[in-house]
Amino acid sequence: MSSGLHHIDKKYLIVREKKLSVLVLDLVGEYVPPPLSDPPAIPPIPIASVSSPLGPRTSHFSSPSVVHDQEPIPTVLPALTHQQLDVLFPSLDSSSASDISPTNHHSMQTRSKSGVTKRKDFTDYECYHTSLLALPELDEPSSYRVARYSPEWVTAMQEEISALNTQGTWTLVPPPPGVNIVGSKWIYKVKRNSDGNVSRYKARLVAQGFSQTQGFDYSETFSPVVRHTTVRLILSLAAMHGWQLRQLDVKNTFLHGDLEEEVYMKQPQGFEDSTHPQYVCKLRKSLYGLKQAPRAWNAKFTGYLPAINFTASQSDPSLFVKKEGSEIVILLLYVDDIILTGSSTSLVHTTIEELSSVFEMKDMGQLTYFLGLQISYLSTGSIFVSQQKYAKELLAKAGMTTCKACSTPCKPYTQVLQTEGEPLNDPSLYRSIVGALQYLTFTRPDLAYSVNTVCQYMTNPSETHFLLVKRILRYIQGTMAYGITFSPGDMHLHAYSDADWAGDPSTRRSTTGFVVFIGSNPVSWQSKKQGSVSRSSTEAEYRALANTAADIAWVRQVLADLHEYLPEPPLLFCDNLSALALSSNPVQHSRIKHLDIDFHFIRERVQRRDIMVQYIPTEEQIADVFTKGLHGPVFVKHCINLRLGIPAEIEGGCLPK
Repeated sequence: MSSGLHHIDKKYLIVREKKLSVLVLDLVGEYVPPPLSDPPAIPPIPIASVSSPLGPRTSHFSSPSVVHDQEPIPTVLPALTHQQLDVLFPSLDSSSASDISPTNHHSMQTRSKSGVTKRKDFTDYECYHTSLLALPELDEPSSYRVARYSPEWVTAMQEEISALNTQGTWTLVPPPPGVNIVGSKWIYKVKRNSDGNVSRYKARLVAQGFSQTQGFDYSETFSPVVRHTTVRLILSLAAMHGWQLRQLDVKNTFLHGDLEEEVYMKQPQGFEDSTHPQYVCKLRKSLYGLKQAPRAWNAKFTGYLPAINFTASQSDPSLFVKKEGSEIVILLLYVDDIILTGSSTSLVHTTIEELSSVFEMKDMGQLTYFLGLQISYLSTGSIFVSQQKYAKELLAKAGMTTCKACSTPCKPYTQVLQTEGEPLNDPSLYRSIVGALQYLTFTRPDLAYSVNTVCQYMTNPSETHFLLVKRILRYIQGTMAYGITFSPGDMHLHAYSDADWAGDPSTRRSTTGFVVFIGSNPVSWQSKKQGSVSRSSTEAEYRALANTAADIAWVRQVLADLHEYLPEPPLLFCDNLSALALSSNPVQHSRIKHLDIDFHFIRERVQRRDIMVQYIPTEEQIADVFTKGLHGPVFVKHCINLRLGIPAEIEGGCLPK
């Protein structure tokens, strides 16, 4: 009889696996101690070696203190012959396997009752275990029970506990009667560089904030984060002025925040106090997972910045500016990631030292990878920003890493109804992919319109809507390395505004699209369905002009906070003459009397010469790409104007095709 498990009866296999489980590790690597009595002698069994793309797996399941001081048992169950199984379990034969199943007295006639049997074609057991161990999920354990057998994760947990004790995060107290005790959990994450290599193993102790009660152990939870437009604006200014970009990372960020409420938490698993195992942790500092933790950290950090002469921007609460004479330092805060830049390298270095004296900081050096953004510096002084790694992970998540590429993210002038197609049985994948696509528009304005379109079907997506998402992913497949190049140039502000009248076939609402440039660098763009139906194309264009003017006003305010002043008023381009006339003079006022007063502020801005409006032919209207699907040649032309592509200096650099 051939070895392996291919020709063993199914019930015979089940019984032996149940008894054999006392001697081997289960699939997730948990050690089960042997029985107290000595087991029968087992003939030598060759153990196959296991390898994976990340190296040997045995180290991930070895424990610093194994139960009963036994040697770790291999995680791969070798192929066993009938002879070896009979030695393990001499009291069990194949004929007795059928006796363990209870007699089925149900009236339903089955193949088993009819005597029809068919052997199951088992996959090779060793290969099956090897493939399980190669899964990426096993690199990041889901629980402490699994992670405790890996020296890397044990070391990471010890470092986390040491940091918590150093910060004085909690004190152990007897559990007070009638209070809410929040649970705790270990979270494991493999930190990787932008090239995909492992940087470090990170174990984080988090509080299970879902068990908190509002009004008792938390109240306010809102914490501001920096806007995407602000990040692009700072990158553009750094390229235009030749400023150096530095990145800082705050270690154990949320531990710096002070709690105002009384919060009690269970002791961390695996690190309970042996003398007081029933005690609970009374938190003195905020902890990851608490609902108020981001707010507490933000209040702590932003409260310290005025002490070193930083002033918060009135337009973005996560932007801070420090000015000393003619020198300036700019600080961007995104939770625990900080970007520093400015006109004086010495002043930036001094700021880093001042922050490090209060908070435990790690100087990451020159900014190269931030929030999924890959940043490259060109010899011309330009800065190239892309999301290639993020796009690759998104395609892998959707299972389309080998899909065929297409030239545009959506078909030209395609209109899809919300009720079109059969609804998806499980819309979770659709929502997850579309949500991830929204972040990809950080550096990909060419995706703004198509992503905005598929976002409108999130409530009840159908198979037809999912085809639209797949086309976007196919376009990303061919343009994965595309990004925006921020180049030096003149300091002038201009924008393009456009609208697609009644473009939504379901609601007949129009779509607003605009893009704002500083010099030749796009810093702000939008593709959004208007809030109400427009009675004419002029009205739709007028609404788009008003929205664009509001965004220009915000960008100007941010520039003023950064002490950057424009030599001339911003220029706003529009391809509708009637809308331009309405923005300058109250002509045909009777046709727009129903519009909200908010949209009329553009006329005041034009009259005060805060904004200048100018006509541009439709063929040159860059914002057209934000309002509708376009044919390939026109789409590529606008992408080039948006500074999209791969610089020639980057390996494989090219412009959109």
